[in-house]
Amino acid sequence: MGRRQQSLHQGVAKETDEADVVAATMSKPGVVLKRPAGSSGRFAEHSELPSGLDDAEFRHGRAKRPPKPKKRASPKIGEAEARKAAQEFEKEERRREAECRREEAAQAKQREKRERAVALAQAALDKGEGEHDEKVAALEAEREAVDGRLQTEEARWERESEKLKAALRRARE
Repeated sequence: MGRRQQSLHQGVAKETDEADVVAATMSKPGVVLKRPAGSSGRFAEHSELPSGLDDAEFRHGRAKRPPKPKKRASPKIGEAEARKAAQEFEKEERRREAECRREEAAQAKQREKRERAVALAQAALDKGEGEHDEKVAALEAEREAVDGRLQTEEARWERESEKLKAALRRARE
């Protein structure tokens, strides 16, 4: 469906036989011509805003304000009906309050359950950190012991190496 047919179908554009409109379109073929909305002004490439409408009316797309709704007289209610309605209202209010208390209790129970779970998880984390710290400390102590033995061995080898080198020099002489 072409643009022209689509515009006609959607109601955006319409065909016309008016001589001045046909003359305007023939003077600029292929150009979309417009005129102020709701007016019978001339067609041009750029239309002006319609005059005679205030801004509020123009923004809302209407020239007249809608009529105000008619006021209805409030229905007459008897005293017995009023008492019954008040009792029903109080009953519903009590039901809503009870429901609210039940929801708050359920939320409190859920919150306590979550707090217990958090406390257990925190205790497990603390215990794990403590065990880790103990193992690291033990490994550090082992490392220091190994480092000490390594230094002792290095010193022993240094002395032994000196003796052996001296014996080698004497043997070569």
